[in-house]
Amino acid sequence: MPESEAAFTLEQELSLIAGAAREAGRIAMRHFRRDPEVWWKEGKSPVSQADLDVDLFLREVLMAKRPHYGWLSEETVDNQERLSAPRTFVVDPIDGTRAFLGGQSAWCVSIAVVENGRAIAGVLDCPARGEVFTAFSGGGAHRNGEPIAVKVAGRELTLAGPKSMIKALPPEIYARVTPYPYVPSLAYRIALVASGVLDATFVKSRSHDWDLAAADVILQEAGGIIIGEAMQRPHYAGPDPRRGALVAGSGRLLEVMADVTAVLEE
Repeated sequence: MPESEAAFTLEQELSLIAGAAREAGRIAMRHFRRDPEVWWKEGKSPVSQADLDVDLFLREVLMAKRPHYGWLSEETVDNQERLSAPRTFVVDPIDGTRAFLGGQSAWCVSIAVVENGRAIAGVLDCPARGEVFTAFSGGGAHRNGEPIAVKVAGRELTLAGPKSMIKALPPEIYARVTPYPYVPSLAYRIALVASGVLDATFVKSRSHDWDLAAADVILQEAGGIIIGEAMQRPHYAGPDPRRGALVAGSGRLLEVMADVTAVLEE
């Protein structure tokens, strides 16, 4: 069977995307804190030369290795032909571009492999922090090669996300909450849940698959989950990459937070 038609193992998929993310992180670091050229998408969202350079590198490297896969990236014009692909790369070249441009370290290269709507392998390479989060389905989640797991719920809760959503929690829960400082990279924020730094995080509406997919499999393998309306998990790499309000976490707290998002979305 030719390689283009082979069924790659999840270990092979993770090895490929982790290696690509590592080199992509090096490319991004060449621009970091060096004032790369910046444009504004729709007048609101910044994109830098670093984003474009990383996107081009990843697209060329990954699609050369898996030419029959689909491609969905924040910085590439979408092509619906990907919907017929057996697996899809879902990529954010730099998740946390505003942090990157501001010289802050909380940004990462995010790559997932998605099959049948689920992320089956993912990597978040955060070179400015020296952190790499990896996971594949059934293989556990790791930070710099060491296993990670979600927090065991205690009396005190450390939560992230929009203040309006946190304040909408039931009073008996809100009284136990310490809000976590703003984390500009959504993928990294979810990784903080996976590694036990945060109990959970709210995710406001209008996130996208490329913000979430890699972090999703990492969180799942660490013992958590991302859910949205009616406690449903996101389905990635479908026709529309946009998502509604979500919650990332674990345990009973997740259900309470999901109820908040349902009320606020009405």
